[in-house]
Amino acid sequence: MKIMIAASLFLASAAAWSQEAPPCPTLPANAGLQWEQRVDANFIACKAVANDGRQVLNVMLTSRDPKIRLERRLREEESTFSGEEIFWYRPDLAGQETSPAMASRRITVVEFDDDRYAQVWINADSVEELGTLISLAQQLDVRATSAQLSAGN
Repeated sequence: MKIMIAASLFLASAAAWSQEAPPCPTLPANAGLQWEQRVDANFIACKAVANDGRQVLNVMLTSRDPKIRLERRLREEESTFSGEEIFWYRPDLAGQETSPAMASRRITVVEFDDDRYAQVWINADSVEELGTLISLAQQLDVRATSAQLSAGN
């Protein structure tokens, strides 16, 4: 009897887990990255970590406007993210945007319908890795994930 009750509880909890959508978008199997995630009512933070422990791609989904100013003079690549047309920008870190380390770093903010936003950062070690990570970011679909956020917070 105890075994049947334990088995029933296990199956019920397994079914509940399988019905929940994963908080972070699916990474391609060949990306060599793993998500570290934090989920809150107001945001979902997804940090893609490389095998060597570096955080190379960060995606924060939120129901609040991040109010990040992205200056046209720092605009770089034209691309897409989760079906939206975007531009990638060099980060403006108190005048450091021209340093060699900033050459392979990017940031963008995407506004989706019904007050959903994605802030996306790329922290590549090289221009080659930057290209790879921009291509990877183009493959991510965060619309279903961002719909899980509480509206109007």
